[in-house]
Amino acid sequence: MTTDQLSQIALRAPAKPEGSLDAQRALGDSLDQAMDRYAEGEDTAFDELARGLIPRLRAFLLRLSGSQALADDLTQETLLRIHRARGSFARGSAVVPWALAIARNCFISHARAKKTRLSRSAIDVSTIEVATGPDANAEAKLAAQQSALIVNQALAAMPVANREAFVLIRYEGLSVATAAQLVGISEGALKLRAFRAYEILRAALSEHSS
Repeated sequence: MTTDQLSQIALRAPAKPEGSLDAQRALGDSLDQAMDRYAEGEDTAFDELARGLIPRLRAFLLRLSGSQALADDLTQETLLRIHRARGSFARGSAVVPWALAIARNCFISHARAKKTRLSRSAIDVSTIEVATGPDANAEAKLAAQQSALIVNQALAAMPVANREAFVLIRYEGLSVATAAQLVGISEGALKLRAFRAYEILRAALSEHSS
């Protein structure tokens, strides 16, 4: 499969994940099966795999980088790395944590190569899940949006280690054990990083409400 073919699949995929975390988890089995087929050399399975993974990869990388343009570029790079590494995928394993680990490595490689701080200007409120139902009034929705913006700004400002721990557990829904294995640290260290992220976010929200 060529780079152009991978790019065309990426361009056709939705820009953001659809549905709740439970709905995303429900796609897991079919994605795992698609990855198994792709790892065995069935190129046609990549289209199904990419359509399921791309929204999650984009959202994950956007939350890490704070830049939509960079997230899109890193998503493309992640797809290429998945394609190149498909033979090393352990059949029967869960593909999402594996793909997120590759995406994280792409992000880290970019950050190290550029030796620059993360962008804090491209804050996208839509990356934060806002718990407002269809009956919520305008005031409640505005308050939720303001809180979402504060959370996203705090995420962008905190150390990368804390941010990724929070994102992996809160948004990706990974267990502490899986997230720790993905990052390459102990479960205790991962918990501490996530706890620190929660503390930073709680302080930011508290300051806003006072």
